Amino acid sequence: MRSAAREAAAGGGGAGVVGRAARRASRRRKSAAVPPDALRRVLPQALVVAFLAGGTSAFVVHDKAVRLDIDGVPRTLHTFADDVTELLADEGVTVGAHDHIAPAPGAELANGEEVVVRYGRPLALTLDGHRRRVWTTARTVEGALGRLGVRAQGAYLSLPRASAIPRAGLALDVRTERTVTFLADGRERTIRTNAATVGEALAQAGIVLHGDDTASVSLGSFPRDGQTVTVLRITAHEQVREEPVPYETVRTEDPALFRGTEVVDEQGRQGVRRITYAVRTVNGVRQKPRPIRAETLRRPVTQRIRVGTKAMPTSVAGADGLNWRGLAACESGGRPGAVDASGNYGGLYQFDVGTWQALGGSGRPQNASAEEQTFRAKKLYVQRGASPWPHCGRRLTG
Repeated sequence: MRSAAREAAAGGGGAGVVGRAARRASRRRKSAAVPPDALRRVLPQALVVAFLAGGTSAFVVHDKAVRLDIDGVPRTLHTFADDVTELLADEGVTVGAHDHIAPAPGAELANGEEVVVRYGRPLALTLDGHRRRVWTTARTVEGALGRLGVRAQGAYLSLPRASAIPRAGLALDVRTERTVTFLADGRERTIRTNAATVGEALAQAGIVLHGDDTASVSLGSFPRDGQTVTVLRITAHEQVREEPVPYETVRTEDPALFRGTEVVDEQGRQGVRRITYAVRTVNGVRQKPRPIRAETLRRPVTQRIRVGTKAMPTSVAGADGLNWRGLAACESGGRPGAVDASGNYGGLYQFDVGTWQALGGSGRPQNASAEEQTFRAKKLYVQRGASPWPHCGRRLTG
């Protein structure tokens, strides 16, 4: 449908409307009472009169005066459109899914009707750190926030409230006012803030951080409404300690030694390491030291031991059958590793090192097995009798 002005300019458009009105009027006429001859005589004149009268009345009936408001710019116009969709098409108004039209598209038009079109505008909204894309028909930042239900009182806005929102949209950062509580130095401080970070809110609360001081949450994090943040007062220093480094033990089998015998060829020695620890105190409480540097002052020495694998003989002619258990009980209490108070005698039978090694023993007697100690004691008895044991030797035969 075209407007009345366009219809008049088009020339033949009005005749089309009048023709439709004439046809509707002619259908309402009753012609049954008119004689056929008379009808043939008056029909041409009647058609002319009906065309002129009907066309004028149809033109008047279908012409409507409406008010069209496009995004806040109103104008009044005349139209033959039957509904809102037809009107917008006639006026070249294109609308999309996010636009608002009232009355709704397809609604029937009446004379004096007001049709309002509000274009949708995309808004890249970052609200309290959360970004989303929304659509609004508001034309200003303040209007958009109101329609979106965003509490703007006390809020930070990246654009002035009166800023216009273009059809292409814009980006808007909003930080609403929130309540944050800080616990610092034994005091509690609650503030209302629209700060972007916890660190910024701390400064607004008048709390100053020194040195290694920090907070219970990241200073760069977004402060949430109702959040409680603890300020951590931190003192730090270094502590140096010297600590022993354990040595390793390497055991090597030696077929020349009797089974159960171990000879230490190289005595192990612990190393020494200097460690520097970082020590922190948080709100007066000392934390577990954390190692940060280590330096080796002396390397450990590996202990090397030979372990006998040779089968131990048990019989020595001339010494078997004696009470060797009784002798050992008297000399050492029956303990193979026993050492006297002077440190010169050791083992079950309290050998001195020189005698032990002269009998073929290795190392110290107290380190040999009980079987080897008894075997060598028997050899000593064959050589010297019970004299090496002046106080306990009588046990051999008693």
